[in-house]
Amino acid sequence: MQFSISRESFLRPLQMVSGVVERRQTLPILSNVLMFLEGSELSLTGTDLEVELIGRVQVDSAKLAGAITVPARKLVDICKSLPEGSLIEVTVVENKVLLKSGRSRFTLAALAAADFPKVDEEPDSFSIEIRQSKLKELLDATSFAMAQQDVRYYLNGMLFEVGENYLRVVSTDGHRLAMETFSLETSIKEVQQLILPRKGIIELTRLLAEEGGDIRLTFGPNHIRAVIPETTFTSKLVDGKFPDYNRVLPKGGDRLLTSDREVLRQAFYRASILSNEKYRGVRMILSEGELKILANNPEQEEAEEIVPVSYDSEPLEMGFNVSYLIDVLSTLDSENVKITLSDANSSALIEAGEGSDALYVVMPMRL
Repeated sequence: MQFSISRESFLRPLQMVSGVVERRQTLPILSNVLMFLEGSELSLTGTDLEVELIGRVQVDSAKLAGAITVPARKLVDICKSLPEGSLIEVTVVENKVLLKSGRSRFTLAALAAADFPKVDEEPDSFSIEIRQSKLKELLDATSFAMAQQDVRYYLNGMLFEVGENYLRVVSTDGHRLAMETFSLETSIKEVQQLILPRKGIIELTRLLAEEGGDIRLTFGPNHIRAVIPETTFTSKLVDGKFPDYNRVLPKGGDRLLTSDREVLRQAFYRASILSNEKYRGVRMILSEGELKILANNPEQEEAEEIVPVSYDSEPLEMGFNVSYLIDVLSTLDSENVKITLSDANSSALIEAGEGSDALYVVMPMRL
C-alpha cells in the first residue's frame, strides 16, 4: 500500500472516525483505524463494536492499493502536528506504516486488516429521509435527557418512533423526559420503535451539517445506518423496550405559568450557585404575577430570586432539581416559555412559548 495525500484532506476524515475509537480497549486492534485504498479512494474506518464510522477521501496519487490498521490517536496527533499544506506520503512495509512529510519521518506499528472487526451485515427493514439540519435540531433538543450509565440500559439511548406520517424522538433518565415530533411522510404502516445507544446519538449529531442536504436513515432488526456524502455511519440498536412515554406526560394540568425564557433561566442559574451541590434542589413559590426561587445549602448559605411571570391561579409551592430546569431552558430557543403545573407532587410540563413542538417533563423533588 502506497499513496500520498494532503494533510488537510487526510485529517478531516481521520478526526471524524477516530472519535469512535476508545483509548482503552480490550482488543488492541480496536484502538486502530482501518485504512483501505482502492483506486484513488481511501476509506478510513473506526469502530468500538457498537458504532462504526467510515470516511472516504480521494488521495493525490495512489501507487499501490491495499489495507492496513494503524493506531488512531497517534496518527491523528502526527497529522495535526505537521505544518498546514503539508503533503504526506504513506507507505506500508511489512507490519509497519511509514509516514513522510518534508523532513519528518514516522514509523508506526500496524496490525493486519484481516483482523479488523466489521459490523455484521443484515437485511434492512425500512428507511426514511430527512433534512440533516432538521435531524440535528431534533437530536439537539432531546439528547441531554438521555441517561448516562443507568442499570436500565434501555434509558442509555434515545427512542426513535416512526409512524406513517411522523418521526418522534424521546429520551429520559427517569427524572425528566424530552420529546419532539416531526411531520414526515413515510411508507411505514405499523409504528416502529427503535432505541439508538447514547454513543451512536453523539457521533451521529457530530456528522450532521446545518447546511447539509437530506440524510437517509436505514433501519434493520439490530442496526441503523446513515449515509451522507463521503461518510457512512452504522450503529447497533439497544435491545430492550423503552418505557411508555405517554404515561409520563402530565395530564390535566390546570395552572399555567408563562415567562421570558432567558430571564427565568438566568434566575435559576444564579439561585443554583448556592443550592446543595449533591441534590441541586430549589424551591419554587408561585403567587399571582410572581415566582420566588429559593435555594440553600448545608453551609447555611441562601439565595432568593423573584421573577415577574404571568400566573393567575392558586398559590403553589414545589421543589425541583435546578439543573434539569436549566437544561430545558438552555435548550429551548424561543423568547417565552410555558410551564403547565397541577399540584406540588405532579411533574411540570415545559414547552416553548412559540415555534417548537418539543415537550419537556421534569419530576418534582421533595425538599
